[in-house]
Amino acid sequence: MKKSLFVILLLMILSLGASAQKKNHFDPAKFDAELEQFITTEACLSPQESSALFPLYREMRKKQKVLFDQSRRLRHTDLSNDKACADAIKSQDALDIEIKELQQKYHNKFMKILPASKVLKLIRAEEKFHRQYFKRMAKH
Repeated sequence: MKKSLFVILLLMILSLGASAQKKNHFDPAKFDAELEQFITTEACLSPQESSALFPLYREMRKKQKVLFDQSRRLRHTDLSNDKACADAIKSQDALDIEIKELQQKYHNKFMKILPASKVLKLIRAEEKFHRQYFKRMAKH
């Protein structure tokens, strides 16, 4: 009897630990949905504008992710190797420029779909969302 009670209690504790871990687990699909909803609200996008914008927006984000991943790999540069550090700096600078050029290209595409005022609201909403999201994550 004591053994089975102990097993049940142990399983309950383990399941509580697993559910607590899931709360703090990053869900990319949920993040993207929240981001798009936030942008839609903040930029006052109509359903037609949203349906025209977000496929293009997702395309931009997919390309940005590739560049951000390349940038993240540069963080593992051997700091005791000056040549490797110089190469990492040059690579990071090139990636930063490429990211900005990509943003510029897509912002111009967005302005073919939306008025410039809504594109600027979109840019500001995205920045605001990221700030709020990371503050929220820091609290957890």
